[in-house]
Amino acid sequence: MTRKQGTLVIIGGHEDRDGDRVILKEVARLVRGGRLVLATVASHEPEGYFEAYQRAFADLGVTDLVELYVKERSETTSEEKLKVFEGATGVFFSGGDQLRISSTLGDTLVEQRVREIFQRGGVVAGTSAGAAAMSDTMLVKGSSGESYRIGDLHMAPGLGLIRDVIIDQHFAERGRIGRLLGAVAQNPRELGVGIDEDTAIVVRGRRFEVIGDGGVYVVDGAGVTHSNVAEAEPQRALSMYDVRIHVLSAGDSFDLGRRRPVEASALRESETLEEQAAGE
Repeated sequence: MTRKQGTLVIIGGHEDRDGDRVILKEVARLVRGGRLVLATVASHEPEGYFEAYQRAFADLGVTDLVELYVKERSETTSEEKLKVFEGATGVFFSGGDQLRISSTLGDTLVEQRVREIFQRGGVVAGTSAGAAAMSDTMLVKGSSGESYRIGDLHMAPGLGLIRDVIIDQHFAERGRIGRLLGAVAQNPRELGVGIDEDTAIVVRGRRFEVIGDGGVYVVDGAGVTHSNVAEAEPQRALSMYDVRIHVLSAGDSFDLGRRRPVEASALRESETLEEQAAGE
């Protein structure tokens, strides 16, 4: 059976839950009236998350919202935990600690259920820690609001739902450009994507579109001619030459394969071709 890959909605945190709710509306649209699983795994104290999202989604067409919380890996084989995925067309990872998501769910039946939903064409969304966990290489922690210092960064394997990308969130609000540059200096083959609060990238295949109120910063280290990340002593400031940065806002699109923003004319042509193919 041919698999139809789904959609990722990767959110920079603090998405609007009371006003226009642009990002949550997009998640609701992609769920298509099915069940949405709210995975609060990233939080050590998940109380209140479910009620807050239940209120936010109440009039957006998501009538079947269920919570998944897993405290220990041993719970991931529980029939009760796995049953919440029945009829689900979407999963939403809330905020907290991204290392809890990867270490608790990685290579488990729960992670398998998430992947099955995605591979069937469903939506997997994540905000804050839930966003960071989406990538192959996951940014766990590092100092914000200052230049990157050699060694001041912790990374780990993520869920790998999006390839060749490192995600950072709360980006402009917490001054995280330094640590994203540090992450790309260590992994120049991967694009660094920093997402502001109340902002998201909607990823379909190897292309994403920006929605929401803020900006998205794409750091490309493929053309870097020098960095001191491997040679410098610990705590020395990073130096890095010829790094490329793209700044995108709502309505802009980016081609991850070509590592380039998509021109509006090319995007319209692509959408027309997709619509024609769908009608055949």
